[in-house]
Amino acid sequence: MKGFLEDANYSIGLLDEGATLADVIDNCIYEHTHSGKRAFYVGDLGKLVKKNTQWQNVMAPIKPFYPVRCNSTPGVLEILGTLGVGFACSTKSEMALVQDLGISPENMIYTNPCKQASQIKYAAKAGINIMTCDNDIELKKIARNHPNAKLLLHIATEEITADEETNMKFGTTLKNCRHLMECAKELGVQIVGVKFHVSSSCKELQAYIHAISDARCVFDMAEEFGFKMNMLDIGGGFTGSEIQLEEVNRAIRPLLDVYFPKESGVNVIAEPGCYYVSSAFTLVVNIIAKKAVEHDKLLPSGVEQTRNDDEPVFTYYINDGVYGSFASKLSEKLNTIPEVHKKYKEDEPLFASSLWGPSCDELDQIVENCLLPELSVGDWLIFDNMGSGTLGEQSTFNDYQRPLIYYMMSFSDWDEMQDAGIASDTLMKNFFFVPSCIQLSPEDRFSTAA
Repeated sequence: MKGFLEDANYSIGLLDEGATLADVIDNCIYEHTHSGKRAFYVGDLGKLVKKNTQWQNVMAPIKPFYPVRCNSTPGVLEILGTLGVGFACSTKSEMALVQDLGISPENMIYTNPCKQASQIKYAAKAGINIMTCDNDIELKKIARNHPNAKLLLHIATEEITADEETNMKFGTTLKNCRHLMECAKELGVQIVGVKFHVSSSCKELQAYIHAISDARCVFDMAEEFGFKMNMLDIGGGFTGSEIQLEEVNRAIRPLLDVYFPKESGVNVIAEPGCYYVSSAFTLVVNIIAKKAVEHDKLLPSGVEQTRNDDEPVFTYYINDGVYGSFASKLSEKLNTIPEVHKKYKEDEPLFASSLWGPSCDELDQIVENCLLPELSVGDWLIFDNMGSGTLGEQSTFNDYQRPLIYYMMSFSDWDEMQDAGIASDTLMKNFFFVPSCIQLSPEDRFSTAA
C-alpha cells in the first residue's frame, strides 16, 4: 500500500475519547520513572491530519511538498504520504526514506542549494528530476550528472530584517536569471519553473507580492529562450498558525489569479514544514542535576525590583540539550517555555532559573531565564511545539541518547482519516487501541523510533 511500510517498526496508540495528551504523558512518565528516566517525545499524528485539512480549506489548489529535514520520523512521513502530500528532500538519505514509502518520484523534489555530485547521480537513478538551482556552477554540475533534470530557478526575495541580516541567503537575482538561461540552453538543461522562499520570521506580506511579481518576470524571460515553464514553488515560511496561513493566502491569491491563472497550466506548490509538525510533538525531559547560585543578573527583565537578594537562583541540568532535541537553539530563539509536570500550589514561590543540557558545554543553554518553583533532581519538564527541526539526524556528542518517540492519535482524528478515504487495512496494522485507564509501556504498546 502506497504510503505505509509493511514492516513498519513502530505503532500508533489509538486513544478513546476519555484519554488526552496529558494522560499519555503521565503514563509514559510513570513507566520511565521505574525503567530509567530517559527523555521522550509524544507525537499526536492526528494534528497532521487536521493541518492537512486546514491547508486544503485555505490554500488549495496549491500542493504542499513537505521538507523532510524538518522532521523525518517514520510516523510523520507515512501519515503525510498517505494524505497525498509531496516531499522536498535535501539529501540522499531523505530521498531514500521517502522512496521506501513507495512515493512516486513525481511527488519528490530535490531542494538542496549546494548538491553533491554523488547525490545528484542518486536522484537521476531514482527518477527524481525536479531540483532547484541558483548559480551557474551548480547548473553545470547538474548538467554533468543528471541529463533529465528539470530545474526550478531559485530567486532571492527581499525580506532582510534586523534578525536575519546574518543568516545565510540563497537565491539568484533577476539579472542573473538571464545568464542562467543562456547557460542552460548551451548545456541542454531544462528549466521548468521558479522557486522562492519567504522566511517565517518575515512579517511583511509584501515580500510574497514582490517575489510572485519577480517570478512572473522570470517566466516571461523564459519564453524568449523557448523554455516551457509549468511550476511555481512559493517555498515555506508557514508557522502553523491558521491566521498567518489565511493572511498569506489573502496576500498571494489575487496575484496568482492574475499572473498564474489556472488556464496557464502552471502548477503552484509550497513547502510547509513546521506548519505540519511543530505543534504535533511534545518533548518531556528529566532534571539530572541542580545548582543554587547567588542572586544575580539572571533575573528576568522587570522582575529585579520585586525579588529578594537573599533568594537563590537555580540552575537545572536536563537530559537533553542543543546537541540533541534543542539543536535549533544554536541558531534561533527557543519559542517554547517549559511546563512543570509535578503539581504545585498556586501560591508556591517562583525562583529565577536557567536550564542547561547534559553536555557541560557553555553553548548548551536551553533556557537562559525563566521563573519556576523549586524543583528536584528527578522532576520532569514538558516542552510543547517541539516537532520542527528537532527530530532529524542528531548528534552523538557526549554519548547523547536519543529520546524515545511515542505516537498517538484520537478516535476522532482516525475517523477523519476514514472519512477522507485514506484509511486501509495496511494502515490499520500500525494502530492499537489504548483505553484511557491503561498504563502505556514502550516495550509492548508504543514503539520507539529512536
